[in-house]
Amino acid sequence: MRTFIAVEIHNEEILNAITKIQSDFMIKATPVNKQNMHFTLLFLGEIDEKTAENVKKELSSISFKPIEIKFTHIGAFPNPRFPRVIWIGVDKVASEQLIDLATQVGKKLEPLGFKSDKPFKPHLTIFRIKNKVDDISQTLEKFKTVDYLGKEVITELKLKQSILTPNGPIYSDLQVILAK
Repeated sequence: MRTFIAVEIHNEEILNAITKIQSDFMIKATPVNKQNMHFTLLFLGEIDEKTAENVKKELSSISFKPIEIKFTHIGAFPNPRFPRVIWIGVDKVASEQLIDLATQVGKKLEPLGFKSDKPFKPHLTIFRIKNKVDDISQTLEKFKTVDYLGKEVITELKLKQSILTPNGPIYSDLQVILAK
């Protein structure tokens, strides 16, 4: 099964506002469905049932406090001239807390052979771009700040399964760890 560790966005007002941004963003790209909005803390890839049970055991010992997120800006990976992903970033405090949580997840799962291929940078993916598009620097400038989106409080850490389909991924929860 294809798996990852994530925290999700649930606030319907924020999700609707992100959907509006996606519709206002004139670009040939695949928007992330609002029910799939999340921060990936660690992508595990394909694992078997036994490994999933070991992952669940390690994750169950993680303890974290609720994380209040303020959305602040929009950016692109690797850069606005050649974007592959368009994302929404968060404030500095939330960013540090999400990095701490991702680090905790990484330390728990490293003995099982899981390691991130790059440092975690908190971002909420809103578009995936398969084909080359023009420089979007000017478009990003229009959406420079998104502080009007409001706040989200993260209270759950999840082990998620992802089933890829022609209509996009279908996610399901394999484990939920609540903030304390």
